[in-house]
Formats: sequence, structure tokens, C-alpha cells
Amino acid sequence: MSRSTDAHSPRFRVRPPANWMNDPNGPFRWGGRYHLFYQHNPDAPVHANVHWGHASSPDLAHWDDHGIALRPTPGGPDEAGCWSGCVVDDGGVPTAVYSGIDHDRQALSAICLAVAEDDGLQEWKQLPVPVVVGPPPGLDVTMFRDPFVFRFAGRRWALVGSGHADGTPSVLVYDCEDLYAWRFAGVLLDGRDAAAARAFGTRAIGWECPQMWETAGGDLVLAVALWDGDPLSTAYLTGHLVEEGDGGLRFLAGTGGPLDLGRDFYAPSVLQDTESGRTLLWGWSWESRPREDVDRVGWSGVLTAPRVVDTHEDGTLRVAPAAELELLRAAVPFTSAPGPHPLPLSYDLLVTARSAANVSLLRAASGAELTVRLDPVSGVVTLDRTAWPRSRPDGTAPLILPTPPGETLTVRILVDGSLLELFAGDRAMATERVYRRDDDVAELAVSGTDVEVTGWALAPPSPA
Repeated sequence: MSRSTDAHSPRFRVRPPANWMNDPNGPFRWGGRYHLFYQHNPDAPVHANVHWGHASSPDLAHWDDHGIALRPTPGGPDEAGCWSGCVVDDGGVPTAVYSGIDHDRQALSAICLAVAEDDGLQEWKQLPVPVVVGPPPGLDVTMFRDPFVFRFAGRRWALVGSGHADGTPSVLVYDCEDLYAWRFAGVLLDGRDAAAARAFGTRAIGWECPQMWETAGGDLVLAVALWDGDPLSTAYLTGHLVEEGDGGLRFLAGTGGPLDLGRDFYAPSVLQDTESGRTLLWGWSWESRPREDVDRVGWSGVLTAPRVVDTHEDGTLRVAPAAELELLRAAVPFTSAPGPHPLPLSYDLLVTARSAANVSLLRAASGAELTVRLDPVSGVVTLDRTAWPRSRPDGTAPLILPTPPGETLTVRILVDGSLLELFAGDRAMATERVYRRDDDVAELAVSGTDVEVTGWALAPPSPA
């Protein structure tokens, strides 16, 4: 897909050629390809006039953009925007399930369907009548959006993100075995739950983009985006589902915590890929530079690299970049030594330390450095980008990624333009946006007494 000439523009992740992008939607495997949809304003780099864009890939590494999949229907239930949702196989028919927004009730969506009319999923018929016109009565719901369909106990169910007038966030659940006839099945989980409060905190007034997947050990993971009037962060809980006597469904939560420890990740979206036996996760990474810079370059937002997610035996998150991302590596590493080495705009760096080590990626004119510090003994990875300010209000304080203490600590650092994705072992991940300044020096320098490093430039995608 064509790209902006802006040096900060990621070139190897899913993003439309120009204008606005936010949430990933409906990751789906069909016809031998991975399909990924996303929130998109085709007219400007601002959050308005939201359509569904569409990209597909044979291998999770090289993506083709297909333009618009869903668009607002004048006079229809989605006239003010086709907001987030999912894609499911409904008896051999790929079907999008999404939030339709009208001009009067933008916080309270209808749940709409669209059916694919070709095997490439590029032509869609949007159905004029929603399957759910709004939130269930009696709950005083003030936020209602982002349906996610999954299977449990031989039936099809759907989660919907919600918030209530008293400030309590929740996830609602529907029985949708018949995708055209939905039945409300209760509050799956809400912010009054003690385990949810520990894992999610208490700032959020709504839980958006609920996602659920089954782990290799048979547990279930619920991930949400935390909304406090603006996007806040993401979190997850491991637990179990139980059916209640009145036909409802309830989530019994166990352990959990932040899903991504960075400040530039939101709106998780998962694909439980039965063909490969993996669960793949994407997120939206927003811009953290000034509005005037976004307007000047004419684009905003990018999706993260695909990540494989599961849990460890203790219920904590297990995460790693999808193995297919190695297809983007140049044939020969640009370094297999500590450096110093010039860094390209986009690269894949693997560092293994058996004692304390420091990885410097960027040096400012002041001498300050963008660093990743590894401490295997204490089990801590620290990302320090203090000298690279953010336009968002959540600061530049160092990020701490905890891992179990041990003899060896490995990190993977994926950088694509301004997008930095850091993986600490298979225990924690962090997504940050870092914008190089003209007088910054992008140079790799690694210090430590027992450390190994290998770095690859990312190779240009193969022609479509």
C-alpha cells in the first residue's frame, strides 16, 4: 500500500495511505488470507465520518490495503458512523457485526450487520435494520458499543462494552446463536467486582472493545479498553464463564492486570485462529505529537504488529510477536555485536542479557538517551524516553516491565518509524510513539558484561 513520505510513518504495519485510523476491527481468516478491518475517516486525519477500512495479508507480515469496506448509510442506523465490531462466519457467510451510530445517540449505538458479497471481502451489503436497537431497558446505560461475538458451551454469544449513569463500567452479554435474533443475557462483569477493580482500577466509567479468548489451558481471558471520558488504557482478566439459571452468563474473574504497559495502545482486537491454534492480538496506536503536526502530514494512527497471546500457569499474560514478523527481516543482520551502529528507520532488535545491560537507541543533542535497561537479577526491564516529550497528558516517566527474576532476560524491540513495540520475555509488552527530531542521532549502543544483540533492518514489503 502507498505510504506517506513522513519519516515518522510506519511502513510495515497496517495503516491506510492517508487520513484517520483508530480501532482494529474484525480480524478474520478467510480464503487463505488474514483480513483486518479498521476505523477510518477517508477525508481527514481527525476522528469523524467513521468508515471501516480493510487490509489483508497472506502471512501477517505483508499487507495490501483494499480501501473502504463499510460506509455510513444516509438515513440508516449507522448514518453518523460505522463504529467498532467484529467479523464472524455465519454458516459460510462472512458477516460483520458492528456499532451503528446515528446523529442523536452517539454514545448508545445500535448493533448492525453487514454480509460479504465476494470471497475477497471487498464488497459488503449493510442490512438496513439493526439486530439490537439500543441498550436493554432498566440498566440506565449511558455507553453501549463494540460488539464481540464468541462461542461458549456450544452456543454463540456476544459481548458489548458499556457504562452506567452512576459511573459503573460493565460488559453486557447477549445470546446470539441466531445472529439475526439477539437475547439479552445479563451483565457479564462490572466494576463492582473486586477482581475487576484490582486488575482494571477504578478510574474508568466505561469498558470498551471487550474481547474474549480461550487459552491453551482452557481458561478464558477477557480484555477491555478502559474509558474515563477519553481513552485511558487496556487491561485483562483470566477467569471462567458460568451459565445462570435464568439463561444468563457470568464471568468469574481471577487474576489480571494491564494488557499493554505503554501509553500509546488502545482498543484490543483478537482473532482466535483455529487453523494455527493461536490467538492473535492487535491494538490501535494513536499519535502523541501535536495536532498541527498531524494536520501537516495528513495521517493519524497505526495498528500494532500482531501478537500471540496466551497465559502462564498462574493466569498472567503470555505474549510474543507473531513468528511471521521475522519474514520482514533483511537477509543479513545489520549487527550481531554491541555497537555502536547506526539504526535504520525500521528495525527488529533482539537482546539477551545475563547480567545488567543498557541498550541505547536514540541520542538527543543534550546528550540524553532513549534507553532500554535490562536487569535479569531483579526481573525488570525499563524503557526510559524522558527526553522525548509527548503531546498527551500522561507524561514521559520511565516504563517498568516486570518479569520473573532469573539468570537470563531477553527483550525484543520492534521499531517502525515512530512506532516502538517492546516485549520483555514473554511476560509484558509496551507500545510507545517516539518521534525522532532532526538533530537526534539514531544509534545502537549496548553496554553490559554478558549481553548478546542481533539487529535486522526491515526489508521493503514484496510487491502486491
